Amino acid sequence: MKTQEISALIKEQIEHYEHKIEAHDVGSVITIGDGIALVYGLNSAMNGELLLFPHDVYGMVMNLNEDSVGAVLLGDDGLIKEGDVVKRTKTVVEVPVGDALLGRVVNALGKPIDGLGEIKYSKMRPIERIAPGVMTRKSVNTPLETGIKAIDAMIPIGRGQRELIIGDRQTGKTAIAIDTIINQKGKNCLCVYVAIGQKNSSVAQIVQRLKDHGAMKYTTVVSATASELAPLQYIAPYTGVSIAEEWMEQGKDVLIVYDDLSKHAVAYRTLSLLLKRSPGREAYPGDVFYLHSRLLERACRLSSEYGNGSITALPIVETQEGDISAYIPTNVISITDGQIFLMSDLFNAGQRPAIDSGLSVSRVGSAAQFPCIKKVSSSLKIELANFRELESFSQFGSDLDENTKKVLRHGEALMEVLKQDQYSPLTMERQVIEIFIAQQKYLDDIDKKEISTYLDKAWNYINNSYHEIIDELSKTKKLEDALRTSLKKALDEFKESYGG
Repeated sequence: MKTQEISALIKEQIEHYEHKIEAHDVGSVITIGDGIALVYGLNSAMNGELLLFPHDVYGMVMNLNEDSVGAVLLGDDGLIKEGDVVKRTKTVVEVPVGDALLGRVVNALGKPIDGLGEIKYSKMRPIERIAPGVMTRKSVNTPLETGIKAIDAMIPIGRGQRELIIGDRQTGKTAIAIDTIINQKGKNCLCVYVAIGQKNSSVAQIVQRLKDHGAMKYTTVVSATASELAPLQYIAPYTGVSIAEEWMEQGKDVLIVYDDLSKHAVAYRTLSLLLKRSPGREAYPGDVFYLHSRLLERACRLSSEYGNGSITALPIVETQEGDISAYIPTNVISITDGQIFLMSDLFNAGQRPAIDSGLSVSRVGSAAQFPCIKKVSSSLKIELANFRELESFSQFGSDLDENTKKVLRHGEALMEVLKQDQYSPLTMERQVIEIFIAQQKYLDDIDKKEISTYLDKAWNYINNSYHEIIDELSKTKKLEDALRTSLKKALDEFKESYGG
């Protein structure tokens, strides 16, 4: 071989030589502060990848720049300084999943914070995942019973639906979500409650309430409280839905509550501004709409070929002065399949739950409503709308005709029937009978203060003397003419005895 050939061969090998040690798997910290690190190097890092900092502090890649990456820290940034070496882990952020998490309270990384020892899990799942496609889903056709009369009758929720709970602070949004979780007892539905940016004491109270009602056995609580870092508040809902997805893919039904997405958006905005990326509506993939749409789209009903499982999402959003046309509320309203709107005025007037039947809507639920509830509550919304309209007019004049007085009396009775105490969800049969009593105008001549007592006594009377009516309702879920006649007869008898 000639000298020139040897030289050319060596040059070619040098050109195509691949480093055995990847230099771009290690980087160094340029700046650190506010839980955000700018890292030089790491040219091959992936978006959402986990990075290892000194002192076993982990970070997550969120910005991919030309010669650096922006990472949010999932631990104490006080331990990290400029010049520290950062290593790639080549894995995205993952959390433990499976039945071992039932009855536990975990943080945003899936680690236990309830003092009950380690969680013995056998599987991990990435927190970010593309939502199931249209062809893998099926339409919502099974009710998710909340046990709350006003919701099950007028704004029904189906398994696999996303129903927004929206209203000002202190109007009972979390109460509706907790009552719904309590009502899943014995209904083959697992629950995940995600607390974002709340006080530690509030989360502790909720966990205690769930324990008191025996609901923690089928519930996992994911907590990222206000005292925790913004990155942990940001990933908490994704952790929750990843835990839920594992059960959905096993063919189980899951209910997930995000409490609340307003604070989630604030945490994300904090991160975005610190990372110098736009958190605005149009700045894909940095926009707030994408933040919540990729989260809520993961809730669905899978078709029978994929196991028939479902995730029902109840996101909560807080409004300011009832303004549902604000930035975050309009975002989430456009992503979800309806909303339950809670009004401060109704709440302050003692109407609890303070649900506004005019602004609340379910775009799916009636297709999954039990036929008996559908039948007794079909005209409920219209009757309440008529009552509200006449009520506002009647304030201006006292001279009302008999017809108007009847509509007002009936509307007042309906409003009383829809009142319900917290932590006391009702069975489907009891809801049907109580709404039927109101619809058939048995309460129109009874004093407002006595309506609650009347309903309790009527239910006890039917339960004791006509239990076959309840059995029939429970079995068929229908209110056929024969059953309707029997129920009317029983209520007529009770009315006579009550009057006497």
